[in-house]
Amino acid sequence: MLNGSDEWDIYSNIVRIARAMDQRNWAAIEKILTPNATGDFGTGVMSSSSEIVCLLRGFLDICGPTQHLIGSVLIDVDGLRATSQAYVADTHLGAGDLDGAVFRTLGDYHDSWIRTPTGWRLTHRKKHHAGFVGNPLVVGFTEGGSTQ
Repeated sequence: MLNGSDEWDIYSNIVRIARAMDQRNWAAIEKILTPNATGDFGTGVMSSSSEIVCLLRGFLDICGPTQHLIGSVLIDVDGLRATSQAYVADTHLGAGDLDGAVFRTLGDYHDSWIRTPTGWRLTHRKKHHAGFVGNPLVVGFTEGGSTQ
């Protein structure tokens, strides 16, 4: 259970990012990230919010509907900084030639946050992958593990 408005604000941002990915609302994600946010989703480290959004678009703009479910969220606030961990189970449906194909991942987001005058903003996200099932071509992964 969340015990304060800081925790609730961070939790809400975690959910907002998941929903924005599914709605392809890239501006909403940019609003939550700091401009110099870093990220590692298993494809290499990114060093700006625009790089993160570009990577997400590379995966999600080529597939059909997606759903990123968030759960078991832990949040620790320490003054102007915070960390969070949240499970993610995401489903990606194929589009075009891959209509009917599905790709799912299980993972854990490890996030760092900073309180700004406009609210809590994400400074770093690392996704720890626990497993994959289905056809990775749905999100553009080739057999060598790279994106198309």
